[in-house]
Amino acid sequence: MTFNEENPFAHRSTLEFELPPFERIRDEHYLPAFYAGCAAHLGEIDTIVKENDVTFENTIVAMERAGQLLTRVLIVFYNKSSSDTSPALDKIEEEIAPKLSSHMDSIRLNPALFQRIKTLHERKESLNLDAESAWLLERYHMDFIHAGAHLSDADRETLMGYNERLSVLETQYGQKVLADANDLAVVVDSVEELDGLSETQIATAAAAAKARGLEGKWVIPMVNFTGHPLLSALTNRGLRERIMVNSLIKASRGNENDVQDIIKEFVHLRAKRAELFGFKTHAEYVTSDQTAGTPAHVHTMLRRIAPAAVRNARAEAKDIQSAIDAENGGFEIKSWDWDFYTERVRIEKYNVDTTKFKPYFELERVLQDGVFFAATKLFGITFKERNDLVAYHPDARVFEVHNEDGSALALFVFDAYARESKRGGAWMNNLVDQSHLLGQKPIIVNNLNVPKPPAGEPTLLTFDETNTLFHEFGHALHGMLSNVNYPRFSGTSTPRDFVEFPSQVNEMWMLWPEVVENYAKHYITGEALPQEWIDNLNATETFNQGHATTSYLEAAILDLAWHELDSEAQVGDVQEFEAKAIADYGLDFAPVPTRYRSTYFTHIFAGGYASGYYGYIWSEVLDAETVEWFKNNGGLTRKNGDHFRNTLLSRGGSQDALQLFRDFRGQDASIEPLLKRRGLN
Repeated sequence: MTFNEENPFAHRSTLEFELPPFERIRDEHYLPAFYAGCAAHLGEIDTIVKENDVTFENTIVAMERAGQLLTRVLIVFYNKSSSDTSPALDKIEEEIAPKLSSHMDSIRLNPALFQRIKTLHERKESLNLDAESAWLLERYHMDFIHAGAHLSDADRETLMGYNERLSVLETQYGQKVLADANDLAVVVDSVEELDGLSETQIATAAAAAKARGLEGKWVIPMVNFTGHPLLSALTNRGLRERIMVNSLIKASRGNENDVQDIIKEFVHLRAKRAELFGFKTHAEYVTSDQTAGTPAHVHTMLRRIAPAAVRNARAEAKDIQSAIDAENGGFEIKSWDWDFYTERVRIEKYNVDTTKFKPYFELERVLQDGVFFAATKLFGITFKERNDLVAYHPDARVFEVHNEDGSALALFVFDAYARESKRGGAWMNNLVDQSHLLGQKPIIVNNLNVPKPPAGEPTLLTFDETNTLFHEFGHALHGMLSNVNYPRFSGTSTPRDFVEFPSQVNEMWMLWPEVVENYAKHYITGEALPQEWIDNLNATETFNQGHATTSYLEAAILDLAWHELDSEAQVGDVQEFEAKAIADYGLDFAPVPTRYRSTYFTHIFAGGYASGYYGYIWSEVLDAETVEWFKNNGGLTRKNGDHFRNTLLSRGGSQDALQLFRDFRGQDASIEPLLKRRGLN
């Protein structure tokens, strides 16, 4: 395993914006660069520790500069392994994960290094630091304590063992869930079973079957959450049931992809680790460093919302049952009926059929004339596609982003389509973090999982997929508009229960009059989306929010239930544990299953949301308040955009998150706008 100057990770990229040289990167480059990066990083840390004097520059700033080779390889590798994995990459990840955990522990648990940080922290008042530097010192001190640097030698050794094992479990969990989801794709033998789908959707299912060598059949791949977007259109109840059942049993079938034992070990080790830090549970440990502060504060908010949510869900179910009975359906509502009949009820009550929106949501128009258009109106930034710049997959497109004055701002990589090599869901990540210290501009990636139509066919988005695109681009804006000195604070490097706030705000522009009029046009006729439809849709803001809120809360409660277990807790059957946790919160209602069951809850077992999935609704309190502010201050204007950008988006994590919100809003957030939006007041 040789690392030399020919390895594409050996030096900072010479391409524009330091775009990684994807044309040169091969699987065999990752491991040599990883090990060389670890060695170089440790050497840089050793140099810091050996400095006689302890200064902010030779300790904190030096640490911000350290590890650049390792960062280059990891940021590319994990982007690739999530967006376009392979057996070779899976094997590399299995090797890297525990070694990376050990490497980071060797730095964060280094007593000599921590002593330097502690010394500076004790002298912080005399260092005359600017505000961002002072916050950086504060965060490093807290980061190291949160990582266990203050522990005894024996406890640090124990902690390193826990961390290494947890990194292995996280990799295994993610790989098994993806494998089982692929295995559970529903194969359809007759096109008649697909009644209700559009020609494009049927062609997409045929193409998915062909890719699996199943000519003459149709395949409906699983998604990572409970249910499936096609459930709202399929008239065949038996097929809807097959899809929902397969969705609910992902990674829990007792086969080689079953993750239930992994989950039990996960929560036990996380609880053991929390005890080392003096916390009773992992949830206490995590929330102590978030804006929530404690699990109790989270429960206070969730318990205020839960009873109204499930009450509304039951009322919605009665409306659906009435629709079923009106058709002489002869059956009681089940989870696989909800989306289909919700659309019937929506049509009957509000004359809105969201399935008819698809011809008006053609991907290119949504992206260019919707998402980009709103960003230009707000922030003055413009987008130009760069077909000459190569990304990590042929489907990934690269856009150059400029400020209003023409100065270069960022690169934006857009990867819309689903594939078996891509994990489920939608997300944003970075290929380069913005930092004045390192002289780097950001490269931001948005991933979606939209079914790819056959060649020559348009990509028509569902209402939810369009909303997701606006949401994820909110994360992208947070990254692209970053204007901080230190990489530690770049873009979305904020508390987990704050990070969803800007992305949720960006959803508001999807149906904002000036925006929707610009992009929502029929892909064949060019006809605008009827204003009557938009008005009727706006009138349904609280429609189906009982279901949406209950489904979300069930998942948030599951996350907390798992991570409020102490190390002595014994979990027998995972499914029983789930059911009891949801029932104890009063959220058990069979037609509304949890958005994520434990066995495919990748947010908390293969992502960074453990004890933090509540953050979506916690952030929505800030989001709802912000939407009210925009509406009351003229909406989509450059003045408003500049204020949001300058006081909050550009600041990343360079200040206390709630103080950033106060700087933007001029006051603390109130929960009332959220309750009103969701019909829970």
